[in-house]
Amino acid sequence: MAQAASILTAVERTGILSRIGDTPLLRLARLTADLPGIEIYAKAEYFNPGGSVKDRAALNMILDGERTGRLTHDRIILDSTSGNTGIAYAMIAAVKGYRVVLCLPANASMERKRILAAYGAEVVLTDAAEGSDGAIRKCRQMYEADPDRYFYPDQYNNPANWKAHFETTGPEILEQTDGRITHFVAGLGTSGTFTGVTRRMRRDIPGVKCYSAQPAGAFHGIEGLKHMPSAIVPGIYDETLADGNVWLETEDAYRMVRRLAREEGLLVGISSGANVAGARALGRELHAAGENAVIVTIFCDGADKYLSEKFWEEE
Repeated sequence: MAQAASILTAVERTGILSRIGDTPLLRLARLTADLPGIEIYAKAEYFNPGGSVKDRAALNMILDGERTGRLTHDRIILDSTSGNTGIAYAMIAAVKGYRVVLCLPANASMERKRILAAYGAEVVLTDAAEGSDGAIRKCRQMYEADPDRYFYPDQYNNPANWKAHFETTGPEILEQTDGRITHFVAGLGTSGTFTGVTRRMRRDIPGVKCYSAQPAGAFHGIEGLKHMPSAIVPGIYDETLADGNVWLETEDAYRMVRRLAREEGLLVGISSGANVAGARALGRELHAAGENAVIVTIFCDGADKYLSEKFWEEE
């Protein structure tokens, strides 16, 4: 993450924050063995020190807060999260000496809650039935009640979120594919990853087709992703960017997580499985149409935060 690293302090440039970004791009060869002419690659974002793609956006939002003077050491970092951005905030805050308060749906995995506690973050649990939207509403209430106490990055509406991916993730993908990428697929949560990478592709290689992916219904089990028609739509989301959308079923995401472990030796999280399921569905369509393709998607995080989930026991 060269641009962000360049504005870290001298001490921070030699520490853990300097390891955010520059993640590997992995080819999923066995999963495409039945699709000759189709290559699928996944950006392994669990190699970031906080374990997810959210390290990039969290660091950029915190650095932006520091640059603009909105974040100082007499303010508490406050935001809503489904887990990964909160973990990233907590890790970065530990390095930089900030306090963190996070609004988190109560049904977030136990592993995520324990990681946040280990970093010293204060967690406010919100109604599980309301999902990430309930956490957003609670966070807004807390901030509006005492705005001088908090720095509220507001990951769903902060341009520094998608700009992190425009400035780092997108260029890395272009370099790692030698510009061969033909399609990009990414699930929508805050939409930061999809928005930033897609805007970079539009600028540098306009012929790349970019597909968003989202759960097929409002009630789903793909943690971190939003069903936009029924959710609080992030302010940074631009529905005109996508060339198309892939609708995802929860069971397909779970099944793909198991396949990735057993066929590719890759232990990844649920949204990662959903992204690959979406990329493979697109790959099947392109193969049926007689097209060749180089499809890139995102491994948002690893499986370590989901190992207590029951779907691992299924066949």
